[in-house]
Amino acid sequence: MEFSERIKALPRYLFAELDSKKQALREQGVDLIDLSVGDPDLPTPQGVVWKMAEEVAVPENHHYPDYDGLLGFREAVSRWYGRRFGVALDPRSEVMALIGSKEGIAHLPLAFVDPGDYVLVPDPGYPVYRASTILAGGRPFPLPLKEERGFLPDLAAVPEDVARGAKVLFLNYPNNPTGAVASKDFFQEAVAFAKEFDVVLCHDAAYSELYFEVPPPSFLEVPGAKEVGVEFHSLSKTYRMTGWRIGFVVGNAEVLQGLGKVKSNVDSGLFNAIQRTGVWVLDADPEADEWRSILRRRRDILVEGLKGLGFDVRPPKATFYLWLRVPEGHTSASFAEKLLLDAGVVVTPGVGFGEHGEGYIRMTFTLREERLREAVERLRKL
Repeated sequence: MEFSERIKALPRYLFAELDSKKQALREQGVDLIDLSVGDPDLPTPQGVVWKMAEEVAVPENHHYPDYDGLLGFREAVSRWYGRRFGVALDPRSEVMALIGSKEGIAHLPLAFVDPGDYVLVPDPGYPVYRASTILAGGRPFPLPLKEERGFLPDLAAVPEDVARGAKVLFLNYPNNPTGAVASKDFFQEAVAFAKEFDVVLCHDAAYSELYFEVPPPSFLEVPGAKEVGVEFHSLSKTYRMTGWRIGFVVGNAEVLQGLGKVKSNVDSGLFNAIQRTGVWVLDADPEADEWRSILRRRRDILVEGLKGLGFDVRPPKATFYLWLRVPEGHTSASFAEKLLLDAGVVVTPGVGFGEHGEGYIRMTFTLREERLREAVERLRKL
């Protein structure tokens, strides 16, 4: 049996490889401290669970949902954007429900990218940007995220022939894996670039509510942003609902129409009970401040511990990720393997996020404080 060329072109999915190595060590009885995957350890807020139980019991929620999402959910998204960002959205044409933001991100290139078209992809970046481009037959063009630029891409450095042949530009701030935050000035530059070269700008803002200082902006706050693109969001990280698979995309109505044509052919929408629960979540904002406070304490424990070991660590202003340079003499993969085998600490090698992630590892702080302290102590013994 022969796989298609597009499947052969996909890079090996980083987290799947990590899972196999972790499983092998656990079967040997090794106590692993897993700082590799951004999945909150605390349960979903109890109020969300109670609301979901109530909605699951309603028979009308058991039928096929609308492809675009319940109007009530889209209206709740619109209200939330108005409160949080001061951005007005038409819930009927500028908001769409998603089965998690990853699903929408993965499907969008199918609506706009033809074989051979360029897609501008941050590097290092969330692997789905590159993978979805390949599955659509496009050509990923890496945008290096360098430390000296605050991990913001230099859009002026994109060759003109590539820019004119590009259909989609992916951005992600607050950023996974670097934890960087973008300013409105940068978003203005990105919107101007998208207008000049007729590129669909797709901003992944899944971490916008995991901030520790000033709340990060939405790119839709920039004048003209709705003319060129959309913003993806999710309830996963903000409300510890990663397994629920509920997200949304907002912005340019024509872009949403294109994405909707793809979705109507490949999925049947998002379970109505989850959407109605999502309405309550967006209006009630359960435990969001408390969750940020917990993550801030965890961040500080890990940052101070690593500084004490001699690492040059800059505390992230948002997300629950630390982006850390590896010691001299190591690659990102060799250092990650050393931590795994010699300390039982699991981290993600930066090269798994793209070639410009080489020389770094990513750590998450989604574990209890005592486990983070133990991880630092294990590293100290190395």
